[in-house]
Amino acid sequence: MKSQITNALSDFFFEYETPRQVLVRNRRVGVVCRLIQLGVLAYIIGWVFIYEKGYQSTDTAVSSVFTKMKGVGYTNVSGRETVWDVADYVFPSQGDASFVVMTNFIITEGQKMGTCPELPGKHTCSSNADCKGGSFKRTGHGQMTGVCVNATKTCEVLTWCPVEDDTYIPDPPLLISAENYTLFIKNSVNFPLFGVKRSNLVEGIDGLYISKCLYDPADAPLCPIFKLGDIVKLSGFSFEKIAKEGGAIGIVVDWTCNLDVHIKHCKPEYSFHGLYGNANEMDEVRTSMGYNFRYAKHYIENGVSKRTLLKVFGIRFDIIVKSLARKFDIIPTLTAIGSGVGIFGVATVVCDLVLLYLLPKREFYKNMKFKYTDTEVQQDSESLALDSKDYSTFEVNAGQIQDKSNNPDSEAGSMETER
Repeated sequence: MKSQITNALSDFFFEYETPRQVLVRNRRVGVVCRLIQLGVLAYIIGWVFIYEKGYQSTDTAVSSVFTKMKGVGYTNVSGRETVWDVADYVFPSQGDASFVVMTNFIITEGQKMGTCPELPGKHTCSSNADCKGGSFKRTGHGQMTGVCVNATKTCEVLTWCPVEDDTYIPDPPLLISAENYTLFIKNSVNFPLFGVKRSNLVEGIDGLYISKCLYDPADAPLCPIFKLGDIVKLSGFSFEKIAKEGGAIGIVVDWTCNLDVHIKHCKPEYSFHGLYGNANEMDEVRTSMGYNFRYAKHYIENGVSKRTLLKVFGIRFDIIVKSLARKFDIIPTLTAIGSGVGIFGVATVVCDLVLLYLLPKREFYKNMKFKYTDTEVQQDSESLALDSKDYSTFEVNAGQIQDKSNNPDSEAGSMETER
């Protein structure tokens, strides 16, 4: 028992098994095999390593964005001159990554709480029965009092009076001068996996440069100051068209960095996109085009609470940070190599299919590749081997007996002499 265990352990630790291989000399199969292997090799080198950078690990950034607008606008509405600065036309004013710049507006001044008729053409009525008191309509301005105003043929409502009339949008936009406003973007990113921190104020971007530069894709691609007119133009829109009813534009800050080279090469790239609406369809009649919201300034006059209501049309800017950093790592490298070596097995599978099922000599190749056994033949062979062993044993014993009889020194011979 001990020797059997020792032999088993010895066989396990000191023996190596290798699969049997058959060398097939066939030009067509050989060419197919090499072409598949060449394709796999091109995939591993070209796609996995060169294009997908399979030898590098990746990380995305934790980002922070700060914005600041500069510029002054001027309007003259019904003889009333107004100068608009950053505090008036930017919403919200905290420097967020998403904000709105007002480019057009409809102003309704001196509103106070009271009763007044709805606008002509809206919620028409012929009698008080058509105006249910205490009810609201989704597109209305207030709560209906149950009175039908004969002068306008509309329902009377309790609301801020006079009601806003937004049927006409000023054209050209009142704040068309917003085209010359400038936007300053300050962005910082942190790649925690690699311990790398960067800012869009990269090497060479100092205070003197910022005071003079203006972003240009070719001449000043790293300048963090952008003219609104240039942003709209680079996104594919006409500023005058988008300023009338508003719109939304995304500013993408792309940090795609290869950290295997010097850190100074990790720089941002800016791109601009219309987030909704098609630049080629702005002139067509579309439902809910543009971007607008209402904003009210409340005040008290002669003890009466009043407000100035503005329906603001503007361009919404969303600053989106896109990041991906790569750096060499032995683990993904070995993983990519291992998977590539495994894919080489495809060539063997395909060539076996061609050999065993497509070629004219497929039966010959099957006999060379596979070794067949038959259970009945195996049993007959074992029986024959057993009979041969018994016969050999009998023959050996018979020979020994004959030798003993012929040997005078044997026990039988001595007995025979004594008689």
